[in-house]
Amino acid sequence: MTILRQMVAQASQRTLNRVWFSLLAVLIGVVAGFGAVAFRLLIALFHNLFFLGRLSLTYDANVHTPASPWGPLVILVPVVGALGVVFLVRNFAPEAKGHGVPEVMDAIYYRKGIIRPVVGFVKSIASALSIGSGGSVGREGPIIQIGSSFGSAVAQWINVPAWQRITMIACGAGGGIAATFNTPVGGVLFAVDILMHEVSSRTLVPVAISTATAAYITRWIYGDHPSFVIPAFETPYFHFTKPYLLLAYVVLGLLIGLVSTVYIRSIYAFEDLFEKRIKGHDYLRHALGMLLVGILFYLVMLGTGHYHIQGVGYATIQDVLGDKQRAIGLLLLLFVLKLLATSLTLGSGASGGVFSPALFFGATLGGAFGLLLELIMPGTRISVPGFAVAGMAGVVGSTTGAAMAAIVMIFEMTRDYDVIIPMTITVAVSYGVRRSLSRRGIYSLKMARRGHYMPEALQANFLFMRRARDVMSEQFTLLSQADSAMTPAPSASEPATSPTIVVTEGEQVVRVCPRQPFAGECTWFAVSVNDSLFDVVAGMRAANAHYALVFHAGPVEDRRTTNLAGVIGKEQLADALVDTADLFGD
Repeated sequence: MTILRQMVAQASQRTLNRVWFSLLAVLIGVVAGFGAVAFRLLIALFHNLFFLGRLSLTYDANVHTPASPWGPLVILVPVVGALGVVFLVRNFAPEAKGHGVPEVMDAIYYRKGIIRPVVGFVKSIASALSIGSGGSVGREGPIIQIGSSFGSAVAQWINVPAWQRITMIACGAGGGIAATFNTPVGGVLFAVDILMHEVSSRTLVPVAISTATAAYITRWIYGDHPSFVIPAFETPYFHFTKPYLLLAYVVLGLLIGLVSTVYIRSIYAFEDLFEKRIKGHDYLRHALGMLLVGILFYLVMLGTGHYHIQGVGYATIQDVLGDKQRAIGLLLLLFVLKLLATSLTLGSGASGGVFSPALFFGATLGGAFGLLLELIMPGTRISVPGFAVAGMAGVVGSTTGAAMAAIVMIFEMTRDYDVIIPMTITVAVSYGVRRSLSRRGIYSLKMARRGHYMPEALQANFLFMRRARDVMSEQFTLLSQADSAMTPAPSASEPATSPTIVVTEGEQVVRVCPRQPFAGECTWFAVSVNDSLFDVVAGMRAANAHYALVFHAGPVEDRRTTNLAGVIGKEQLADALVDTADLFGD
């Protein structure tokens, strides 16, 4: 019955043509854009209410929050938010817990793009509570999950095939990223690096349309300006007359690779610690974690005059990029405390992203590294914001695994082309170091801990490029209907590679049997010698067929034995897979 239900469901699906698909991509982009705006307003509402005790939707994350009128009681603000997060996650959508992207990846690779519509709604409130009450998480993970949830819901409603459903998820995710950071190209590349199961014109064009639409929505509302303003970049700081500075970025990349590994392992070490020590008590676990976060950012406020490590941390990043924060010791201390706060927040059960903390780590470490170079080489022109930007891209690229997306996104967020060369070097080195120390990134490791594994590379699918004639077996036996009834039973020593039996009536194929007729009739599917292996496999799956009979060029309806060229079964498919695997090394 399960197979029958699958066949009925597949038969009722309809593939959208490119025009309708593009129009839906626009719709998803519009929703992702306005969704990002609504999410930011929701964060503003909770932030102003919890920290300042007022109802307001005005909040600039790039500006430091003034001291709370609650005084020391501000320590309890994250605890209140934590209780609301646990209530929402436990009662409505467990998928809303954590940083969001792994749940989208799981839906793509293990649930054929099925995401419950309620997830986006619950995720938006839960994450806004986490961020608005001071949790050290980002807003990109939630908006990715929100956009993906809408894309999946639309796809399920109109009942499109799985590949279009997954593409709509990528449209929502890419649109969310583009709208959050005003990075339309980066949004496309993020979807390609992390989410898309196929990169082709039929999938890439809708994602590009969606991200461009979402970015336009936020630019229309908030204005066309970069996420971070860097005054020092008005004058180019990188010169080919001083190529030795490239070595500095190599060293920074080595450092960032180590830091990224620590970041990845720290998140899941704290998650295991909380789960082991406070097992089964979700409210207590998250409340305790956020109480510690509250203590941390209150102590930072007493010592520096700003909360610094609470929320997305963009105000501190802006200080570093604006060259306003030049104390090496303080930058390193903020890095350590932010790492601890982020690990406590996510490890204890918050809902929020890992992207913004990564930007914070990169800015503080890169800034401190640049300041150190100034002390070591006082006569050399060093741009501290330049090293901070390279550090941001390095941490994002190496932790997420989206190296190309990180380079382009940070470029779009700062809009200075002179940063491209040093930033690319930093990302490449840091990514290589992280891969050597930790095989999986922060997203894929989450999936691996569940026993769900993600692709580790984008690879051209040479297997599906092959034609049916390249894979088929010509070892088959034609047997007439009358003769098949008289065929003796096979001996126990008969090899498993015995030819497939094709039973005929006159010159027409009537049935196919594995090895011997009495072993049972198998369903079959007719293909042409020039059909791609992708079409062969797709046709066999749709027909629930065990074999594909390959006919010579011409209409496959001509099923005469004189037109039969070969047979493709599971053995031939397995052989083709083994043969193709050699192209990708060990």
